[in-house]
Amino acid sequence: MDVNLLTIIVMFAVVLAFAYAAINFHLVKRLREGNGKMQEIASAIREGANAFLLYEYRVAAGIAAGVAVLLALFIAWEAGIAFLLGAVMSSAAGYIGMKIATYANVRVTQTADETRDVGKTLKVAFRGGSVMGLCVAGFALFGALVVYLCFGWAGGMLSLDGGEVVTHVNPVTKQSYNLSIILSGYALGCSVIAMFNRVGGGIYTKAADMGADLVGKTEAHIPEDDPRNPAVIADNVGDNVGDVAGLGADLLESYVGAIMATVILALEVFVHTAGFTSESLLQKLMLFPLVFAGVGLIACVVGIAFPLLRRRLKDPHLELNLATWIAAGVTLAGGCALSVLLFQGEDAAQLTAAKQNLGAITPWVACAVGVVAGILIGMLSEYYTSDRCKPTRGIAEASRGGPALTVTKGMATGMISCMLPVLCLVAAIFICYAIGGMYGVGCGAVGMLSFVAATVSVDTYGPISDNAGGIAEMSGLDPAVRDITDTLDSVGNTTAAIGKGFAIGSAALATMSMMSSYLYAAAEGAMTELVLNVVRGDVLVGAILGAALPFLFSGMLINAVSASAEKMVDEVRRQFREIPGILEGSGKPDHKKCITIASQGALRGMIAPALIAVLVPVVCGFLFGAGLVGGLLVGATLTAIMLAIYAGNAGGAWDNAKKYVEKGGLEGQGKGSPAHDAAVVGDTVGDPLKDTVGPSLNILIKIMSTVSLVCVVVFQNFNLLAAIPGAEGLFGG
Repeated sequence: MDVNLLTIIVMFAVVLAFAYAAINFHLVKRLREGNGKMQEIASAIREGANAFLLYEYRVAAGIAAGVAVLLALFIAWEAGIAFLLGAVMSSAAGYIGMKIATYANVRVTQTADETRDVGKTLKVAFRGGSVMGLCVAGFALFGALVVYLCFGWAGGMLSLDGGEVVTHVNPVTKQSYNLSIILSGYALGCSVIAMFNRVGGGIYTKAADMGADLVGKTEAHIPEDDPRNPAVIADNVGDNVGDVAGLGADLLESYVGAIMATVILALEVFVHTAGFTSESLLQKLMLFPLVFAGVGLIACVVGIAFPLLRRRLKDPHLELNLATWIAAGVTLAGGCALSVLLFQGEDAAQLTAAKQNLGAITPWVACAVGVVAGILIGMLSEYYTSDRCKPTRGIAEASRGGPALTVTKGMATGMISCMLPVLCLVAAIFICYAIGGMYGVGCGAVGMLSFVAATVSVDTYGPISDNAGGIAEMSGLDPAVRDITDTLDSVGNTTAAIGKGFAIGSAALATMSMMSSYLYAAAEGAMTELVLNVVRGDVLVGAILGAALPFLFSGMLINAVSASAEKMVDEVRRQFREIPGILEGSGKPDHKKCITIASQGALRGMIAPALIAVLVPVVCGFLFGAGLVGGLLVGATLTAIMLAIYAGNAGGAWDNAKKYVEKGGLEGQGKGSPAHDAAVVGDTVGDPLKDTVGPSLNILIKIMSTVSLVCVVVFQNFNLLAAIPGAEGLFGG
């Protein structure tokens, strides 16, 4: 199959995604915004989200520019440029997604008010979400294609030189590097922006949410999204900067990380595998993840279009699932054809040497395993967080006994929920490794995220519907409008839980792939083979240190949320106390003050965790070398996976247990009852876990692996331990 034709397929997928996103953006924007009160509220949400995201990007831009200069000087100038490209792609996707969400929310409310039809309202919310989904995959693939063509194809680094991979030499450090370092630079750029978006947006949204709930619901006993609550606009702004822009950047980074890790692994396997000598097979293995993702993007356009083009929609849950299933099915069918056509002419001995044990279909089978594992992990996440299932209903029942029992039951549920997803993950890794080595594991991650445009579209639909409900409440519309938006929002909570399962699973697989690439790169210098010996002192010390790092990281995030939420609570109480007539409806709350508190708290709180993710592996590498960093990555990955599953499922279960009580699921209990107050406390405890800690941990392990891979070409030889005669022998090396 012609390589040029394959790149054209990827280009077509990108153009198709951008075109369909532009059409949907226009179709949403042309709808009516409703009455003056609705427009005023929507404008306040839009201005707050826009101001915060732009300020966050200014902070991130300064740090990104510094990192790019360091990469260009000490690693590779191409890596510096690729890093900036990744940062721009991630920022663009997050910004466009935030913009469409703040336009779509009020139009969803207006559609519900005009039509009183769930299906028509669903179309508007999903159309808005689709813009974010298509931009995430489109920008990610566009940047990857630019790096591939400019530095790989045009730069001559895709071809072999006398049977050896083409390398360049850094003029400052005199260290050689190949295309894998440049690809890692692109992934790192996406990761850094994702870290700021996820951490900053997560702190913002949860501080506002907690402040609004703790005083409004628990103390004043006013409804959620009540216009009398001074924090309610900040809460709605947080949905857009955290659950939309943050989510999009997070999954874009996962998507890019999975693709780049697999491409890099193909290159490193070739370099380090005796008997694997085919340049043709190498180029095809490097190109397969990119083209498979392109096929997936085309499939997502088909899946997304299916519910939008239907005349009448009835069941929101079924329609959204159909969009995802169609995208996944078309991806697998197209991917199978791609794998057969691409690899069928390759020598069987070369495929075996490259550990493609099932021949031409090996990469596709690994991708299919990833898809199945992702679906199973998502289903398990739904089981542990849905109010239709026993675990969440058990937490709701515990709320009869007060907040302590609610929190205790939720913690136990979150911990228990780790086991089955991990078994799915372990099985997927085992199968993928058995049929395709670590390259197969990378393909599993690519498969899991290949229809990311559809999953992000469904996930983004949730916050848009949530915002629409808030606008309906604050505008004083008929309760029937809020009933429609609440129906859509409840489906969004379920899809969000499934999306978190996909994110965690793909993060684990992508991190393992990137970690393997790191070990291959390190094997050229400090380590002599692709093995991390746990009885070596440096590896053991690194593993223990790495295991503690996610706990430090998570604690810092929770502290940042609680500090900002505490200020929010004090401000809401002050306004209730000092502004006459707020609770009676005659006084006007100061929403801007709460928005300022949330913004300042998020910007202060996001810097230190982001720097830890980037600097810890670099500092450890330059002090103690590649072995300790390898152990660091293993330890951090293992504990972060467990913590992320626990945080996501416990937080989601607490949230839906509260909603179950509010819907009258507990006989004799409801809004304003002691059980409801206890459930609100549980939901508040879970807020920073499910929407700040869990998603940010996914980025932590990927950014650590990526920055380690980028820097290993330098610190494997230039580190303090290597400079001390005989010091390496202290660790058994």
